[in-house]
Amino acid sequence: MATTTASLTISSSDISSDAISVSVSETFYKAGTTIGLDQTTGMAKIDCGGTAFSNKNIALASAYSGSKNHKLFVRNPGTSTTNYVVVEVGASNIVLGRLYGGEFLLIPWAGDQDIDVSTSATNMSVEYMIISEA
Repeated sequence: MATTTASLTISSSDISSDAISVSVSETFYKAGTTIGLDQTTGMAKIDCGGTAFSNKNIALASAYSGSKNHKLFVRNPGTSTTNYVVVEVGASNIVLGRLYGGEFLLIPWAGDQDIDVSTSATNMSVEYMIISEA
């Protein structure tokens, strides 16, 4: 059985009058079970080169089942504080958010809507991975 665990720590001593310290972890399981997710796309990387790209598909819903558990990881490996990657959901390309240099997202994904990315500038890269069940 595959075991995949994600951990996240959020801490700040000066964002509010009280310090923040949250540390959580989660083991990824197949829907409704305690059996680990056993499929992955592996870490993939796309480079836009000399042209920024728009609505580049990184997760095609037709390849996944909406009744199963999937996790989507997307990262902007750049260092720019002004250039960003836009993460978009569905045929209408609803913007989920922007990832500036070094930022990432890890979300549960139902597998029923495509996920696309767009870059704000040329010569950017996007890293992504889907961890799922067959």
